[in-house]
Amino acid sequence: MRQAEISRDTLETKIRVRLDLDGSGKSHLNTGIGFFDHMLDQIARHGCFDIEIECAGDLHIDGHHTVEDVGIALGQAFAKAVGDKKGLTRYGHAYVPLDEALSRVVVDLSGRPGLEFDIPFTAGMIGALDTQLVYEFFQGFVNHALVSLHIDNLKGCNAHHQCETAFKAFGRALRMAATPDPRQAGVIPSTKGAL
Repeated sequence: MRQAEISRDTLETKIRVRLDLDGSGKSHLNTGIGFFDHMLDQIARHGCFDIEIECAGDLHIDGHHTVEDVGIALGQAFAKAVGDKKGLTRYGHAYVPLDEALSRVVVDLSGRPGLEFDIPFTAGMIGALDTQLVYEFFQGFVNHALVSLHIDNLKGCNAHHQCETAFKAFGRALRMAATPDPRQAGVIPSTKGAL
């Protein structure tokens, strides 16, 4: 049962996340930021994860706390769902195009948080999402999922396309990394014997 449920309540946000790593790509998302919900749906659909996220955040201030805290809570859920990582592939990667845009994402379920992020967004806002917050989402996820993550937008001049290719590639890379490897059943995928 590779599932997890996380509740995170602060003075800035109240969040509930449910995650099933062995789902079919279904999502129920309500963060109050439409384009952010659209991006979270890309993770579910292309990762083949079932994801439910309900967030009531202080959007009267701005979207920062909502986007960052959803990243934190989703990262916590992912860490809980993968458990001790025995038998997992561990590494995942994906290239995803959308018209003129192309992004590459590489992930390692290393147990060590690290983010390398290079998306030169061509616009400051996509709908109601401040593009600066995309980094904050992934940083929150990385810090709490304990993964190493590289995200590079290799081409693109439309900010919507740049962002969407990154989230789609993230979902596909995460799916690859979290997929059980039948040749390594019951084995920690590390020469150290621990992740």
